Formats: sequence, structure tokens, C-alpha cells
Amino acid sequence: MTTYDLLQVSVIWKNSGRFAAIHPMRCYYSAVSLVLACGLATSPCALAAHRHHKVKSDTHVKERKVKEHHRGTVPAGSIEAHNAVNQHKEMYKHAHPAALHVSPSRRRARPETETVNLAETIPPIPMKDGHLFVPPPLVGSLASLERQNERDDAEGLKPIEDDAQLNAMRREGELVALPVNAQLRVNPELPMERRYTRPWTETFLTDIARAHYIRFHRALQVNSAVRTVEFQRHLIRVNANAAPAEGDTASPHLTGATIDIAKKGLSLSEIAWMRAYLLPLETAGKIDVEEEFYQSCFHITVYKSYVPGEAVRRSSTALLAARMR
Repeated sequence: MTTYDLLQVSVIWKNSGRFAAIHPMRCYYSAVSLVLACGLATSPCALAAHRHHKVKSDTHVKERKVKEHHRGTVPAGSIEAHNAVNQHKEMYKHAHPAALHVSPSRRRARPETETVNLAETIPPIPMKDGHLFVPPPLVGSLASLERQNERDDAEGLKPIEDDAQLNAMRREGELVALPVNAQLRVNPELPMERRYTRPWTETFLTDIARAHYIRFHRALQVNSAVRTVEFQRHLIRVNANAAPAEGDTASPHLTGATIDIAKKGLSLSEIAWMRAYLLPLETAGKIDVEEEFYQSCFHITVYKSYVPGEAVRRSSTALLAARMR
């Protein structure tokens, strides 16, 4: 015991002397208990135990704060949480001021609503008296082939002579890659250097492939696109049905504005729908269609005037009704 502890014990002993006459043994036991308690409190073991408990408690607090820091969270409902939320709102407001002012119409718009609206613009599968109606084939003719060449020439589209000219047109953006995706695929046998077309034809392909996919959940396939005069001359030697490489009836593929969409693999409903989709566009002078049976494809030449519009799609019902009579 230290000197200070002995003085404290003596004071207590003196103060308790008044009661010694009445309870001498009680005072003695109280004094002894107090001395032992003071000795134990100041022993090295007790000090070490107290120090260990304090260090452990501090370590636990630090670990909890570190975990909360890494989680980026604070106790819900606390002042810190409230301040953190306000601070985040202020930072977002200054970084994205326009994002906080969304018009009511944009808030009400939903992706599924937009899909429904798009589907409403797509011609339905042709039906008559509750049964599938298959419009007549869009058969080509010599007059149609001549018209395609005349219009391409009027639009300033000249035949592409060879691969060197084709590659130059690709670099200058006069030819673009076919829009291959989940809705449109390309025949694997078509060489990579001929998987290009004119920009307005690419737009047409994107539109018809998307409409077909929404209606049938299947992809269309492109069998042929741009060709060169050099390649067409080679094709004539192996395919008797191939169009000439020169003249008024030259193949429209030579300008890069024509594509062939495969019919093989399409159901009767899909073929009927394709004819219903293409007919109003041909009637409006946006495209020319030759439905081929030897190669089994829709040969389609797209003109610069092609612009997808609601008027053309809405007219499909009236045109189909006229063909049904």
C-alpha cells in the first residue's frame, strides 16, 4: 500500500472510533476490508486488467468506425445520416441541374408503352374472313428493271467498276456496312467486301428488320448487297439468270442501293406480311421489288427518296383491301 492509502485508512479508522465501543468487531472488519480493497485496486494485476479492458474497448470502437467508413453508411436516423443525404443532394444538383427538372410527360413515359406505340405502326399479318390472306407475289418485269436503272442514273448512281472503287467509296462514306444485329443477319457465304450498301438502303433494312422482329421475333437474312461490274461479269458465266453488267437492264446491285432478302426459311405468314409491308412502299415510289423464285428472295432497290413515314404504313390496309377484290 502507498502512504496515501495508509493515511486514508487511518482517517477512516479514527472516524469509526466512535462506534468502537458499540461495535468494535464490526469496525475492525470494515477497516480490514477497506485495506484489502485498496490493496487489490492498486496491485499490478488489477492495473493490467483495467488497461487491457480499455484497449480492447477502444479497438472495438475503431473497427466499427472503419467498417462504417468503408460501407459508406452511418446509423439510420442519425444526424450524420441526415447531413450526408443533404450533402449528396446538393452535389447532384450542381453537377446535373437539368436532371432535377423532368417534365411530367417524360415521367409518365414507360418503355413498354413506347413498344406498343411502335407496334401499332407496323402492318398486321394479312387476314381475310378470319383466315390468313397471302397477297399475290410482287413479280418483277423488264419494265421494272429498266425503271430501276433509269432512276439510279437520275439520282447520280453509277455502276461500281471494281474493288478499288468500292473500297474508296467505303472510306468516303458513300457505302456503309449492313446493319447486322439480332434482327438482321447476313448469309455467311457473302464475302466481307460485299457486305455494304447505300446509307438510305441501310435505313430501309433497319426499319423492315425491326418491324419484322417485333411481329415475328425472328431475324431476316440478307443474301446479297453491293456488287462490282467485275464481279457481275464473273457471275453471268456461272448463273444464267444473272442480270447483265452493262446496258439499260444492268443489275441494280452495281450501284450499291439494292439488296436481296432471303425468302427461304420464312413461314407463309411471314411471306404474306413481307408483301403487305413492301407493297405500299413500292406504290409510293420509295422502292422497287422483284420477288425472285429461282434464288428465292425479295430483290429490293431502295431510292434516295425513301423516308419511313406513318402515311405509307397506314396506306397498307387500303392497298391490301384493293388487292383482295
